[in-house]
Amino acid sequence: MAQTSKKMQIVFASAECAPFVKTGGLGDVAGSLPAALVRAGAEVIVMVPKYATIKDEYKAQMEHFADFYVSLSWRNEYCGLEKLEHDGVTYMFVDNEHYFARDYPYGFFDDGERFAFFSKAITESLQHLPEGFECDILHCNDWQTALAPVFLREFYQGLPLYDRVKTVFSIHNVAFQGQFSDTVMEDILGMAHIPAAATQLRCDACSINYMLGALHYADAITTVSPTYASEIQTPEFGEGLDGVLRERSYALQGILNGIDVVGFDPATDKRIAANYTVDDRAGKAVCKAKLQEELGLEIRDDRPLMVMVTRLTRQKGMDLVMYALDRILSGGVQVAVLGTGDRDYEDGLRYFQGKYPGTMAARIEFDPALSQRMYAAADMFLMPSKFEPCGLSQIIAMRYGTLPIVRETGGLKDTVQPYNEFTGEGTGFSFSHFNGDEMGDAVFRAARLFWDNREAWNQLVTQAMSQDFSWTRSADKYLDLYFFMHPEIERPVAVEAAAAVEEPAAAEAEPAAPVKEPAAAEEPKAEEKPADDGEVKPTAKPAAKKTTTRKTTAKKATTTKAATSKTTAAKATTTRKRTTAAAKKAVEAEAAPEVKAEATTEAASAEAKTAAKDPAKTAAKKTTATKTATKTATAKKATPTKSPATKAATTKATAKTAPKAAAKPAVKVEEAPSEPKAKAAVEAKPAAKTTTRKRATTTAKKATTKTAAPKAEAKAKDKPAVKAEPEPKAAEVKTAPKATAKTEPAKKAPVSPAAPAEEKAPTKKTSVRKATATRKRR
Repeated sequence: MAQTSKKMQIVFASAECAPFVKTGGLGDVAGSLPAALVRAGAEVIVMVPKYATIKDEYKAQMEHFADFYVSLSWRNEYCGLEKLEHDGVTYMFVDNEHYFARDYPYGFFDDGERFAFFSKAITESLQHLPEGFECDILHCNDWQTALAPVFLREFYQGLPLYDRVKTVFSIHNVAFQGQFSDTVMEDILGMAHIPAAATQLRCDACSINYMLGALHYADAITTVSPTYASEIQTPEFGEGLDGVLRERSYALQGILNGIDVVGFDPATDKRIAANYTVDDRAGKAVCKAKLQEELGLEIRDDRPLMVMVTRLTRQKGMDLVMYALDRILSGGVQVAVLGTGDRDYEDGLRYFQGKYPGTMAARIEFDPALSQRMYAAADMFLMPSKFEPCGLSQIIAMRYGTLPIVRETGGLKDTVQPYNEFTGEGTGFSFSHFNGDEMGDAVFRAARLFWDNREAWNQLVTQAMSQDFSWTRSADKYLDLYFFMHPEIERPVAVEAAAAVEEPAAAEAEPAAPVKEPAAAEEPKAEEKPADDGEVKPTAKPAAKKTTTRKTTAKKATTTKAATSKTTAAKATTTRKRTTAAAKKAVEAEAAPEVKAEATTEAASAEAKTAAKDPAKTAAKKTTATKTATKTATAKKATPTKSPATKAATTKATAKTAPKAAAKPAVKVEEAPSEPKAKAAVEAKPAAKTTTRKRATTTAKKATTKTAAPKAEAKAKDKPAVKAEPEPKAAEVKTAPKATAKTEPAKKAPVSPAAPAEEKAPTKKTSVRKATATRKRR
């Protein structure tokens, strides 16, 4: 069961953390994400080394909380915990002056030992945290803390306090893995005697990899953007770890970083020359003029100012910058670069500064205050990284209304939407390949928009400044992961409220759902149409020869359905059963045309009974009765294709004669008591409407045989002895298949139910006797 009273308790371990110590994006993440998690309802303790470079004002606020010793192989090193509360977050600084009292966080010969100690101190300190704090999640970041999951499982597993701890490892840059000589395995880590650790930490014959160990031992792995999570599983971006990342892809996911929207707010930022907002950007022009003056550039608002705040390394795309910078500067774009790095790039920037005075400015230094002024003053921000896990600079630039120009990789692709000149969508400019010419083209696409279409440029700036990259969304996704790993802990209401903040954004996509609902509502119609088509199609295809009997029943059923709204399926099945009997009777009936005159009276009486229940139906039946009487004369020369037209003509006449015909046959029904079968059939029709319609189909078949020998029927009505009378038998047997195929158009009218009554009235004996009598007369 979920623990309602317990909060999610997280230990967040990082080698740097803003505002205390920061060298890159990791410091920003460690400074902002824990605070967002606390606001979402979790309890968080951030563990950071106590570097000598931390400002004294923060050191003065620290409170000594605990101290203990940490074993590293044969060493026992002192470890102190200094507690500090800052902005609602608890910070624990790991104190060991031997390892951390240095003027810079990284770059020393014993970094492997220093951060192995830090990782071991993290796991050991879980026993010395404030009372009531039992770690549920140990979240480690980058190679400096990568050994913590390894130590936890190899040295502390089985202890009650550590059994509930789940580990999460975040990759901020897979290129920095912490590779050291394999002598570290025994001399520092003390794990050479553990086969599992020795195997899973070794990356080659003579070295070990701290990050590799974390990828094997951590319960979950995250990166700082979804695209980067996919890229590092390929050999191109995996830096040798793509194999294990593909192996553990089920535990890998990318969660996009955010920024501190309060600290990076042009409306309140005191570090910039003038404040401005999305609606009123007059202050940005002031910032631009001030920065141009500060850097020695020409103070001109008609020239776009492009800046870079970056490390001067190949990974940041400095090769492309060196290649295209001459073209960019000569094209009228001002450029300002801030950063330190490789000597070759530093010298190249100084060269271009001397070649293009007033257009190019290079500041080879690390100056956070100047970087803020550059973010606020520039028109464009260049970031052509070869690979970029997430990148915060482009997000900060958009926050200040500076349009980013980026290469489509990693987090740059996830955060910057390229400008679409046709729709106006976008938040910046991008190019795909790591190519200097493509980068130059992207720069001049932005510059031309700045020069030629200032209205579209301003709209693009508005869209960029309106983007939401707060840590609220990122923190909610991390909490989804944490609570997935600890389902027994109930998620607090505060977290649900934080998730609800994102619902409006998600609701923007929801209106698309109603668009689908009409389509779903139309589906029943689409399902009904095939059913209707199935009923109509048989009438449209009367030429099928072998399946005419079944199609005929379908046609008759559909036409009668319009009058009585009955299901055609039930009718079709019953009519098929009676088709064979009707066919036999049709032969007999046509062999004795004289009997038909008597049968018509019986059929008329049947119609008189059904007329009371269904006048429309009886009228339809009379149509065939009068049709056979009036059209037989013309049927001699008429072809089967002409029969529909004749039926249509006779229908009107039948409608008028129906009342008269309905009155006469009522008496003649009683005159045929000697034929109980026919009478029963006639009486059954008015009792059940469906049987009348079912037998209509049999009449259709008979009609086909009649049309094959129309002359015989015509003379049967006019003359008692017809020359063509002996022909019906032979013609009926031989030509019935053809007649059914050709004369189906004549079957369309559902008015032939009277015919079955006509033909069924005489018995076999009487029909045979009369047939022989007619032959003798001839």
